[in-house]
Order: sequence, then structure tokens, then C-alpha cells
Amino acid sequence: MNLKEQMENIYQNTDPDKIPWNTINPPELLLDFINNNINKSDTILEPGCGAGNYVMYLSGKGYKTTGVDFSETAINMARKSSEEKKLDCKFIVADVTKDLSELNTSFDFVYDWELLHHIFPEQRSTYVNNVYKLVKPGGYYFSVCFSDRSDQFGGEGKYRKTPLNTELYFSSEEEMFTLFDPFFEIVKLTTVEIEGKYAPHKAIYAALKKR
Repeated sequence: MNLKEQMENIYQNTDPDKIPWNTINPPELLLDFINNNINKSDTILEPGCGAGNYVMYLSGKGYKTTGVDFSETAINMARKSSEEKKLDCKFIVADVTKDLSELNTSFDFVYDWELLHHIFPEQRSTYVNNVYKLVKPGGYYFSVCFSDRSDQFGGEGKYRKTPLNTELYFSSEEEMFTLFDPFFEIVKLTTVEIEGKYAPHKAIYAALKKR
């Protein structure tokens, strides 16, 4: 199965509570950045939003939010939940490494939380270029992904298999600098420890601004 098929299988057949990245509230690291840099009038996009929990949380706080994911099952879950909660947010089915012209707008803030380790190096420039096109001049992009200094899933190698049978790519700070620098001003790029749903792990934190 390719990644899209794997994700459809996970969302269709796994208890949402047992999906490692499916948490209700956004991580404090993300919320701290938003609280310090993003205005309530700003528009926010989350590529790889999954079941849309963070998009809905931020919508409930008054932000204008949109989520994108290539899993139809996940987006349907997000739409159903947002309708039940009477939230004014949008969810779109699209592959973030391909054409995103359907969005037909730009955003003050784009963030992805632990999405990039699902996108392998050969696709990353395309993805970041897509993000670049979607961020307004002077807007921010925030990204967190697994660090190769993390001991998760065997603790060795750039490519590692997970218990859900997905394969992740673990990055170095140098790789992420090389990826982001052609597109964005790097406000902060460092390795941090993330609490995680089941166990703490090291991740690369990047706060970026469109020149």
C-alpha cells in the first residue's frame, strides 16, 4: 500500500483514540507560537490535518481555519465533527505534495505538526514550495517533525517503520535548514523534546517567515 492507502486504512479501521497523532488539543509549543505571533483576524491553514482536531480547536477560539488532508475518511470525520460542534471551518481533500490550486487563497499562517516525516526527501521541496505559495508576504510557516536524534522506532536510520506499518523519515537540523532556507527567513530552527501521545521524542522545530 502507498501512504494514502495506509492512511485510509488507519482512519477506517483503527480506534481514533489509538491513532498516535490523533489528539484533541494542539500541543503547547504550537499554541505558544500562535498566541505570540498570530492575530485573531488572521487566516490559518493546516496541511495534513487528519481528523481536524487542531483546526476545530482554533476555530472554536475565533480563528479562521482551514484543514487539508488526502484521506477522504479523515476529512469526512472532520466535517462531521465540525458540523456537530457548529464551527465555521473548512476541510478540503487534497494531496499537499501536488496541486493545491483548489484552495484559491493565501493564509497568514500555515502550520504542519509532525507531517513532514511522512513526506520523503524527494517530495519535500515540492511540498514546501506549495506552502510558500500559500503564505501571505510577511506571514508565518511553522513545522515540527521527527529528529534523527530521536530514539523512536528502533532509534537508528533515517527511514523507520512504525507499529502501524507506516514508514517515516527522520531528519537532521542541517537537512531542514537546507530545505527551508531557499523559501523562508528562518526565525528559529532547533531540536526540542515533544511529549507525544505515548512517549516523549525529539523533534525539529522550525518557525519561518515569508520574506
